[in-house]
Amino acid sequence: MLMTRNWIFLLLSALLLGGCSWFTWLPWVDGDDDEEDSLEPASLVKFDAEVNIKRVWKAGVGEGLGRKYLRLNPVVLADRIYAADGYGRLQAHDRFTGKRLWQAQIATEGGGFWSGFNFIDRTDTSFVSGGVGAGGGNVLLGTTDGEVIAFSAADGSERWRGSVGSEVLAAPVVGDDLVFVQSINGRLIALEQDSGEIRWSFDNQVPVLTLRGTAEPVFDSGVIYAGFANGTISALRAESGEPIWEHRVMLPEGRSELDRMVDVDSSPLVRGQLIYCVAYQGKMKAIRRSDGQRVWELDLSSHLDLGEGYGQIYVVNEKDAVVAIDQQSAQEVWRQDALYLRRLSSPLAFSNYLAVGDSEGYLHILAQSDGRFLARRKLDGDGLRSGMTYIDGTLYVLGNSGSLHALEITVR
Repeated sequence: MLMTRNWIFLLLSALLLGGCSWFTWLPWVDGDDDEEDSLEPASLVKFDAEVNIKRVWKAGVGEGLGRKYLRLNPVVLADRIYAADGYGRLQAHDRFTGKRLWQAQIATEGGGFWSGFNFIDRTDTSFVSGGVGAGGGNVLLGTTDGEVIAFSAADGSERWRGSVGSEVLAAPVVGDDLVFVQSINGRLIALEQDSGEIRWSFDNQVPVLTLRGTAEPVFDSGVIYAGFANGTISALRAESGEPIWEHRVMLPEGRSELDRMVDVDSSPLVRGQLIYCVAYQGKMKAIRRSDGQRVWELDLSSHLDLGEGYGQIYVVNEKDAVVAIDQQSAQEVWRQDALYLRRLSSPLAFSNYLAVGDSEGYLHILAQSDGRFLARRKLDGDGLRSGMTYIDGTLYVLGNSGSLHALEITVR
């Protein structure tokens, strides 16, 4: 049963997130067949740019993310930015100049039994699948073999390795001297920050079919919030793993297992007394932090993290429409449909802007006020998939090829 489930994880990720073009290496798939216009990604339209996207510096990070739909978001800690590739390279750069301060290389792993069944790209040996996390003086990565590895944030030396038993697809999260890790088999595990030993684990039932993805847990004020593939979100006491409440974002519906997929792969967004969450093929909800009770809900489907700003929640739906929802009333404020099926990254709101990347490597800057396009720039020919980071006026973007960009957005 476990073998079947793991194989299905890989299959669904390619079908739902990659499109049929990923299978053109198969002899029975004709990559030249014409598709209906409705299934073609939208062509980019011209507009009058209102701001400039200025590159401050650019650096290379290893060999890139490979072809397994990895999202390895870069993370900022003090005056450094840390980024990793899918093949075991971790690098620290000065976030102001881009100068590389150190690099570490994890020894190549065998990839486990399922590496032989990698139909997405048989030559892709990437094995870093969860990262990058940072905190407590450590930088953390998760692997396909179920290991969590801690490095010194100061010099990149390896501090410890901990085993969680199954593939890690989200970045480890640090809080209360613990490292919280969510694995693909539905477990949320707390590791000791100084040793990697398991303090507690929380098991959640995994459906037969799921997307290949895992929501990054969120730590706040002694509580860890996590979304799961069965359509639920749970709050647990960080110290002990004791459940506080569980809320079902979406109840599986439909006659087939495909119809019943309701993964919460978007990380919970904690703001004030509310938590915002969204399920694939499901609903978006605002729920109370205190007891997990619903405040409002609306029909909306997404597997990407939410953005927040201007009193609005930003969602990229399953058709790659960017939607702004009022935080209090749940009313749709605006919708930008011009990026249809361009396989967008999670939206990031900062200043007056909203940033998203696409599979062709374009960075799009939209206005938070009404969703109009303000600027566009191509950064990476292999695409932009990972989440972005913004701090102190600088936007950091990691391209799929491993190009790390520091950018400033300035008014023309």
